[in-house]
Amino acid sequence: MSEVTTSVQIVLPQHCNGYSRPRLFGGQIMAWIDIVGAVAARRYTQSAVTTVCVDNLNFLNPAYLNDTVVQEARVTWTGRTSLEVRVDSYVEKLDGSRERVNRAYLVFVALDENDRPKSVEPFTPQTDAEKREYEAALQRRRIRLSR
Repeated sequence: MSEVTTSVQIVLPQHCNGYSRPRLFGGQIMAWIDIVGAVAARRYTQSAVTTVCVDNLNFLNPAYLNDTVVQEARVTWTGRTSLEVRVDSYVEKLDGSRERVNRAYLVFVALDENDRPKSVEPFTPQTDAEKREYEAALQRRRIRLSR
């Protein structure tokens, strides 16, 4: 698999809504997704990046006050100046088990020192899982371009 960038957060009161059992705001986890995705993209490109789009973000399970949220980001595809990053978010229980909260795909563009798009190194999938993800990324790209 490509290098994994990991982020860990504890859900605090300022991250939650006011329900009787406070849940993590969707917008807060989206911000964390953008940050960990950008870090993975920056590490891969060794440059600044900007978010172009967030593709397909579905919430499968909630995260509550005091939960630990673990996020894992990895590059799945590269173009000439852009790259796709997958971010998986989990609630990690105290026993170490995890339940997926969501999966998001983000597209970033690498930037040079003048904030202009710059070329990125091609990503070559190595494992069967990376090859499947790469093929799926090509399909997502076709869908994005058709919009």
